[in-house]
Amino acid sequence: QVQLVESGGGSVQAGGSLRLSCAGSSGTYTFRCMAWFRQAPGKERERVAAMNTAGTRLDYIDSVKGRFTISQDNAKNTLALQMDSLKPEDTAMYYCAADFRSPDCFTMEYNYWGQGTQVTVSS
Repeated sequence: QVQLVESGGGSVQAGGSLRLSCAGSSGTYTFRCMAWFRQAPGKERERVAAMNTAGTRLDYIDSVKGRFTISQDNAKNTLALQMDSLKPEDTAMYYCAADFRSPDCFTMEYNYWGQGTQVTVSS
């Protein structure tokens, strides 16, 4: 059974930092792509960052480049998002996503999702 569980969300003032973690379980298989998405109230969900689990390629949306860092933790199928210099516009529910396929980690539709963790940045 595939499961993704996010943690690390919370409330912080602008300029602060948070680190999100996603613990994935995937049985005997290994995810090929993992990503962080976010959705703010009244807005569409957007892909924030994605990477292939080989660690050879990763990418970000322009609005978080230089502030957010996606990485894999030591354990397989575990993903992190270090968020620095947070802004009020980063406020959203953040979701971890993963897939066993890897046609393109940066444009593909993901099949597996976590329940989300709320990030709130106050000005």
